[in-house]
Amino acid sequence: MTRVQRRRRVVAGAVVAATAVMLSACGTPAAPGSSGSAETVSQAEIDKAMSTPTTIDFWSWVPDIQNQIDLFEAKYPEITVKLSNQGGATAQYQKLRAAVKSGDVPDAVQIEYSFLPSFTITESLENLAPYGAGELSDQFVDSAWAMVGTDDAVWGLPQDLGPTGQLYRTDIFEAAGVEAPTTWDEYAEAAAAIKEKTGSYISDLPGNSFSPILALLWQAGARPFGYDGDKTVTIDLDSDEVTEVIGYWNDLIQADLVDTAPQLDDNWYQSISSGKYASWLAAAWGPVFLQGTAADTSGLWQATEMPQWDASEPASGNQGGSAITVTADSDAKIVAAEFVKFLATDAEATQTLATEQFIFPSRIETLDSPEVRDQEMEFYAGQKVNGVFADIAQTVDSDWQWLPYNDFASSSFKETLGAAITEKKDLFAALADWKDELVSYGEAQGFTVVTP
Repeated sequence: MTRVQRRRRVVAGAVVAATAVMLSACGTPAAPGSSGSAETVSQAEIDKAMSTPTTIDFWSWVPDIQNQIDLFEAKYPEITVKLSNQGGATAQYQKLRAAVKSGDVPDAVQIEYSFLPSFTITESLENLAPYGAGELSDQFVDSAWAMVGTDDAVWGLPQDLGPTGQLYRTDIFEAAGVEAPTTWDEYAEAAAAIKEKTGSYISDLPGNSFSPILALLWQAGARPFGYDGDKTVTIDLDSDEVTEVIGYWNDLIQADLVDTAPQLDDNWYQSISSGKYASWLAAAWGPVFLQGTAADTSGLWQATEMPQWDASEPASGNQGGSAITVTADSDAKIVAAEFVKFLATDAEATQTLATEQFIFPSRIETLDSPEVRDQEMEFYAGQKVNGVFADIAQTVDSDWQWLPYNDFASSSFKETLGAAITEKKDLFAALADWKDELVSYGEAQGFTVVTP
């Protein structure tokens, strides 16, 4: 019996049990041609730039990041950083593309890892390797550095990270007589028990965002996307790993053991707070987010790693995370590069970002510091949740890649596989539709599309 068949059999068993009960009673941005100078910027050039009165524009949606800007300006009093929030990631990318087209660009910009290739392919970002950024690779978690660095270029520095873990309601799990599942076999069994004994869903798999399902694919070893940095992309949605994951969740959905409601809207917030969902496969930003969303359930939650396909080889996948970049058309590249390096590597800046603004760090020293790792969270009954996710971050493989047309991949997902998830239809037919759309779009954009 193959690994896929064995997993599907376990899920099917849980599905049959649940049905009986019912009857009786949620890459690396490889680069095209380098933007900017390939010559190393000297320390003398850096010192001169940082002592010359200069104003740079910085676009970011991070709450209260002015705090870290103030630290930078205190260290470099001749430099002024003008902060602008363009309305969140999606709105910011639209405005950034318009700014690039006009030539009137900000100097430094926050960009999610998944969208970096769509800006490197248009040569909109400055290669930071000549500014010394390549020497900083060992300061960051491997899966974060892999999102920004290639063999010959560095397209930004990691700011935050979103390794996926499991947040669960201890009271609901206890009422169902189950413990937090450590394997996906156990997860299917727990889903059936929780539904039978409490009426709650074990969790929600949303169709309005592809981040959760991609994190599940990432964890399982699937690599649905590939990009060589030039004109070749890979779409691999037929691998054994993809089949395993999609089949697993297809079975749970058809048995009504998981919900498929849109995530992070008012209805979802109410469902989390009311106990409709017994757990959440959440990114590292989730624990703090949940405190505000379900404040009335304080003390009833715990954090642990995702259920595993192979418990002897723990793995996870990221949901989110972003880099700080410098635009290729910036008039103050040296200053902007030094600002990016400061935000990403300065001890105080990264520490306060993690402990006061609760941005999960990708810098290893900050992530492993007692102030971050050992921070007890009352909402989780005093558990050191950051420590749990810090360990999970080390289990995320670094060989994941994103397509250079991630905007389309995301919107197409919502209309195909995402729609099937939401409507509880057959996922495999919708997966084939998503693949067809990704291939057709890539070819229409002039890419050579490889489908293994």
